[in-house]
Amino acid sequence: MGLDIGTTSVKAVVFTLKGKVVSESEKLITSYYPKPGWVEQDPDEIVQLAVLAVRDALGLANIEKNEIVTIGLSAAMHSIICIDGDGNPLSKALIWADGRSSEQAAHLMEEDGMNIYAKNGMPTHPMSPLSKLVWMKETEYEPYHNAQYFLSIKEYLVFKWFNQRVIDFSMASATGLFNGKTLKWDDELVEKAGIKKEQLSNIVPPTKVLTGLEKAVADKLGLTTEIPFVIGAADGQLANLGIGAISKGEVAITAGTSGAIRQFTKGFKLSENHETFCYAFTEDDYIIGGPTNNGGIALQWLKELLHYQGSFDDFTNEAERVTPGAEGILFFPYINGERAPLWNQHARGNFFGMTVTHKQEHFVRAVLEGITFNLYQIAKALEYSVGEPEKIYINGGLSKSKVWLQIVADVFGKEVYVSETHHSAAWGAAWTALVALGKVTSFDEIKKNIPMGSPVIPDQNNHETYLEIYRKYDMFAHDLKKYF
Repeated sequence: MGLDIGTTSVKAVVFTLKGKVVSESEKLITSYYPKPGWVEQDPDEIVQLAVLAVRDALGLANIEKNEIVTIGLSAAMHSIICIDGDGNPLSKALIWADGRSSEQAAHLMEEDGMNIYAKNGMPTHPMSPLSKLVWMKETEYEPYHNAQYFLSIKEYLVFKWFNQRVIDFSMASATGLFNGKTLKWDDELVEKAGIKKEQLSNIVPPTKVLTGLEKAVADKLGLTTEIPFVIGAADGQLANLGIGAISKGEVAITAGTSGAIRQFTKGFKLSENHETFCYAFTEDDYIIGGPTNNGGIALQWLKELLHYQGSFDDFTNEAERVTPGAEGILFFPYINGERAPLWNQHARGNFFGMTVTHKQEHFVRAVLEGITFNLYQIAKALEYSVGEPEKIYINGGLSKSKVWLQIVADVFGKEVYVSETHHSAAWGAAWTALVALGKVTSFDEIKKNIPMGSPVIPDQNNHETYLEIYRKYDMFAHDLKKYF
């Protein structure tokens, strides 16, 4: 089983050893917005949702509890919770989308941005727990001053279920307090946050086996106390693993509400202009990439704005009525602020090139193309460190759109591969657990165990057209930066 704690939901997925989905259960997470720019989630609510998801997935699989070999864990990055000495939360979980530390992030970047990035491989941004901790320190945030520990949501779940404070390399990387070269908590960064190393968890590899599940928890889950869990990693690393994008030249794009483009690499590598992150997965393997705030959320925004009453699929299919380039409209998809490639929470979206002849379908195509150009721009930054991509793998909700998949293939000029299951992070977590227990020999072996559909082939003429359009997009995107 893979247990994947995302931003919008908790998913528990039961797989065969060949990667076929046996059953799945998804429970939606409530986000709270106490003030403009603040985004919080309830850690106890998420733990309870995880219990329900695991229990329901087991029930739907119609199997005995001893038939589950192991459970691997995956989680979204950048959450932080203040915890007391008894393991109780003093605060809600501040998640990656929380922007309350914008001022602190800007000050950190101005004061010491080059040095911070050189240590932690994370462009300085309000998503970072480092920035959030500085905000807590400077605003006299009471839970911060009373906290015994600071944990991410996955650490909190592990603490509750196993009474252990451990964090894997990738989730540690996502705190901004972790040194990507030494694979240890960094003294200088921890000091900037105003906390002590003892308040952070012990750092372990993704293959760390967790045993001794609390009896009360096991009963609620419908499992035995003997079942081995494996700590796994962050959802980004595991999504790459779960879709098979693990070799040189293989790039994975995740496109759901937000999005990301990532590639595995050997060693700690940084981009020249702080455009990409580099987070550890194992002692040798790192993932380099860039997250965008604006994936499917931009399309959903347009659908609601236009009061479109049909299905999401019908709405995206409107784009097929328009030729590549949307007859001159360019869309810069920064409607939710932006992480990569701008790293500016104050960025704002724009349409350029509108005329009275443009209709609904033009705007749909422009939004799909804008999302793709933004990802392509991040991919160009990746090339500085890892070279040009050779093959594109895609997962996430937008991967269900055939018209968008064709746009991606045409913009990148590469074949696009999509797994038959969209649970790549959960399968990556489950596979990591199998590696940890010695049930399979290596991470690479997963490539033989991913049900993959036929590739989407790029249209070379469209690719040449898109390269011309992208040159204009890239020029305007760089000009726009100074206005945010």
